[in-house]
Amino acid sequence: MLKPEIDSLIPHVPFNRRTFIKAAIGTGFAASVLPVSAQTIHTDSEGLDAGEVGIHSGDTLVPAYRAQPKGKTHLPVIIVVHEIFGVHEHIADVCRRFAKAGYLAIAPDLYVRQGDASAYTSMQQLNEQLVSKVPDEQVLEDLDATFAWAGDHGGDLNRVGVTGFCWGGRIAWLYAEHNPRLKAGVAFYGRVVGTPTTLQPSNPIDHVSELKVPMLGLYGRQDQSIPQDTLDQMKTLIAQGPQQARGSQFIVYDDAGHAFFADYRPSYRKADAEDGWRRTLAWFKQHGV
Repeated sequence: MLKPEIDSLIPHVPFNRRTFIKAAIGTGFAASVLPVSAQTIHTDSEGLDAGEVGIHSGDTLVPAYRAQPKGKTHLPVIIVVHEIFGVHEHIADVCRRFAKAGYLAIAPDLYVRQGDASAYTSMQQLNEQLVSKVPDEQVLEDLDATFAWAGDHGGDLNRVGVTGFCWGGRIAWLYAEHNPRLKAGVAFYGRVVGTPTTLQPSNPIDHVSELKVPMLGLYGRQDQSIPQDTLDQMKTLIAQGPQQARGSQFIVYDDAGHAFFADYRPSYRKADAEDGWRRTLAWFKQHGV
């Protein structure tokens, strides 16, 4: 049974036995990344409405962390797609950073039907037992529901962008190929090529002809999980693709590896992360978000 104090955090949707919501979304860190670094950034919520909300997607109540300037409406919207570790404290902090910049930022838990990413103690276990069981089709439907929720709660659906990190970087590419109402997207170290599975049957490179918006890809040259030649292939296809996507750009940081933006991990590279954040805000502003 849902605890009363958690139920009070999601006033927009009723709870029933066909829905599920995880408590304390956006608080703490996933077990598989502990201990966190002393350099971990914390953005306060002063001047913001921030915390957990619930989004109806089909018959499931999807929990999400939302942050937006207090009392403001008609806000530009950023949909934040979480890392492989789910919506933990780092992703909530990213939402607050966007909110401080004037956005309604919302990060839905796209694993909610399959389990709790924060509970797994190793990356391998997390990937094999949870992440590999999450269908791309379900993820895109939940993001569509998130898009609609934002429009009903202070967001301007004519000014919506998407960003994602790691696992979410790949999803950001896919969603930019899926939703024609987006204005722009930013993918942080999201792979564009991979081995298809039944639940993840294709990859961003397979749908370049459907790319709806200009994308900014932020990558590290030392990232062994994303070969540079796959990015070169993506660039070539984008240059031959639809006009609205040809303004896409790739920035590759020479000394950075995977997860260079993740300030709570040893992979963090402060200068590259700060540059990537500046570029992200400028990209969304440039493209009308």
